[in-house]
Amino acid sequence: MTDIRFAWSALGGDPALVARVTTVEREGALGARLPVRELARACVGACALAAAELAARRAGLAEAPAVRVDDGAVATAFTSERHLLVDGRPPVSFAPLSRFWSTADGWVRTHANYPHHRQRLLMALGLPRDADPAAVEAALAERSALDVEEAVYAAGGLAVALRTPEEWAAHEQGAAVAARPLVERERLDEARARVLPPVAGAPALPAAGLRVLDLTRVIAGPVATRTLALLGADVLRLDAPRLPELPDQHADTGFGKRSALLDLAADRTAFEELLAEADVVVTGYRPGALDRFGLSPEALAERRPGLVVAQLSAWGGHGPWAGRRGFDSLVQVATGIAAVEGSARRPGALPAQALDHGTGYLLAGAVLRALTEQSREGGGRVVRLSLARTAAWLTAAWPTPPNTSRASGPGGAPGPAGTGTVPGSMAGAPYDGPEPWLGETDSGIGRLRYALPPVTITGGPAAWARPPGRWGTDAARWA
Repeated sequence: MTDIRFAWSALGGDPALVARVTTVEREGALGARLPVRELARACVGACALAAAELAARRAGLAEAPAVRVDDGAVATAFTSERHLLVDGRPPVSFAPLSRFWSTADGWVRTHANYPHHRQRLLMALGLPRDADPAAVEAALAERSALDVEEAVYAAGGLAVALRTPEEWAAHEQGAAVAARPLVERERLDEARARVLPPVAGAPALPAAGLRVLDLTRVIAGPVATRTLALLGADVLRLDAPRLPELPDQHADTGFGKRSALLDLAADRTAFEELLAEADVVVTGYRPGALDRFGLSPEALAERRPGLVVAQLSAWGGHGPWAGRRGFDSLVQVATGIAAVEGSARRPGALPAQALDHGTGYLLAGAVLRALTEQSREGGGRVVRLSLARTAAWLTAAWPTPPNTSRASGPGGAPGPAGTGTVPGSMAGAPYDGPEPWLGETDSGIGRLRYALPPVTITGGPAAWARPPGRWGTDAARWA
């Protein structure tokens, strides 16, 4: 079910701790046909509960701090990239070639926000580098959606044909994704139990003193590491010098972190020095893409026993699409979400990039739970999540077609959506806008308006300790 109990169970948490959660439910927040509000509430709630559990462990408390999940804060945070203002300027949104297109037999969605993806899309369509949207529209109108999907991916670009939930369930990749747990959790080694020094004072920072190497991009992974930074972790984001991030996107997800550039092929010594003192490594690339740099979970744990490795991908680590690139908007199209949220005339979309944000908070929660488990049992850990598996959880709420069965446990496709309530649920005023959950701060990139964090525990932080800086301007070393 799309509720906190299911999400917390997927993280391996003690069911009794759910009683520490109170939710404030607000009509109008993240309205959609699918239970987006319930999923968002569950992901944030499970993450906050993992933070409370670790806080109690480190402070020697008999009871975990209380957790409060407010739909208003959650809805605002799940659309944080829309609320960012830099010196009053709104953020740059999707590029002109990132959109739905009508094809000869249906619809396709492309993603071309990055220059290299734009060029590969145009190359696959046989168009010049300076082609405009009208030229792309004309080229796509003559081809089938599946033909475009395969041709663009073969060229290294990103395009996905629109499918219904039933078509995705029958697809080999859809079946491979649905067969996996929502959160995959494994032990990597037999390292001794992690000794976490006590934390005290205010605010309570359950991740204080932990060092996190952030090898993620775009939204989901950076949301996870932004959350760990909120909770006190020293987060160092590393990017390849030749692969710049979109400035507004980096600012939105860069709160609490430092950002450095490092060529993993040329600067191995520098990376190994960082790894030697890291507690957590978070990656957001295709499964296997970083293995050639010695960054598989097993290789990392061999060099740094007791490490927690968190892996995020678009399509998961199994099935024919495991090696493909992907983004939230494309996963919505492939898995049937765009069909459900659309009409007979045109595909639709969720009210937020909820797969990105939801998976990001779940990933942060999985890291926090792994740290708690390590402090009791020892052993390195790896946790794996994917946008497509989160989509399977969300679309399980859609009516099941005849002669189709659906598993109910966290190891298979989840059962129908529940109400998302917990014993401490209460009704709040309707969600009329993000204003109560927005903050402002000065930064090196200007005056920022931003979404406040939705992860709230009693005595915990209300905002990040530092604003974001410019991409790649920090030193590649620990503070």
